[in-house]
Amino acid sequence: MPFEIVRNDITTMKVDAIVNAANRSLLGGGGVDGAIHRAAGPELLAECRTLGGCETGEAKITKGYRLPARYVIHTVGPIWHGGHNGEKELLSACYRHSLELAVENGCQSIAFPMISAGAYGYPGDQAMAAAVETITGFLMNHDLMVYLVVFGRDSFLNSKKLFRDVKEYIDDVYAESRIRRRRENIRENLWHSDEKAALDYDMEICESLMGTSCSDAAEPKVQASAPAPAPALAPDWDEILKQTDEGFSQALIRLIDERGMTDAQCYKRANVDRKLFSKIHSNPAYKPSKPTVLAFAVALELTLPETKSLLKKAGFALTRSSKFDLVLEYCIKHRIYNIYDINEVLFELDMPLLGSGMG
Repeated sequence: MPFEIVRNDITTMKVDAIVNAANRSLLGGGGVDGAIHRAAGPELLAECRTLGGCETGEAKITKGYRLPARYVIHTVGPIWHGGHNGEKELLSACYRHSLELAVENGCQSIAFPMISAGAYGYPGDQAMAAAVETITGFLMNHDLMVYLVVFGRDSFLNSKKLFRDVKEYIDDVYAESRIRRRRENIRENLWHSDEKAALDYDMEICESLMGTSCSDAAEPKVQASAPAPAPALAPDWDEILKQTDEGFSQALIRLIDERGMTDAQCYKRANVDRKLFSKIHSNPAYKPSKPTVLAFAVALELTLPETKSLLKKAGFALTRSSKFDLVLEYCIKHRIYNIYDINEVLFELDMPLLGSGMG
């Protein structure tokens, strides 16, 4: 099952288990810990008193009591001491041991907070990276719906190069679009008021775009006789008709085979639920959502033309007026095919994520 980053209050998540970023006593505290204890009621504290505390990196499980979740898994994250005292290993252990407890207790879904990223001082981007790395590694061998819950408008990606590069690309495209619209408005106004000035403006724009004089463009030139065209090859109508008739489901199955991947490898890399993949696979007429199509394009490491072709088969297209589309265009152009890296950027920009629970 897939992995999704969400903005929510973890105490309201309707999942089998939520994870509590606890202290070693397990007797409640501030932040997420205090909020979970308040929402669960005094019965949670009473059960926690019987557990004898918890060591850093370990995890223990209790009932959820008044929470929507059936269980609370308590784990103790490391305090940040500069990153050279085993903090990453301990933080990864928090996620891994919590996931193992969830599976052992028959959970199908689990929600994590950002462990250690608050009062314990763990840098947000590194805390996010450790969480994503551990969770996605675990999901390669287990079917479990995992949520990483971010409360409020906390930001964890501003220092990541990919996020900065994507934002710069979006800004450049939108700036280019504004300049083009401004030029078109100026040109239209000039043609209504001063034809000579309009011609001069057109010449100026031509030269700025081509980097050379455009004055000769208006001069008629003697054309050399063109060589006789080569005889056209007969079109391969069987191939053309096959591509025309091929729907999204058929195209996806073909691409998986061409890439030498198994179905499981593909839908896991696409962050798509196995049940959704089964629907797509068994129904040639199935129409997926655009984020789902793009998730498969990323999983299959398609080029930009291949991505556009796959989108077309599902009735979609990439457009430069959509910031969501620009994020994917940038990543595919630059061969960035880690879907979780892409989803972190989309999440930070408040856009739909790829794969996860989408149809």
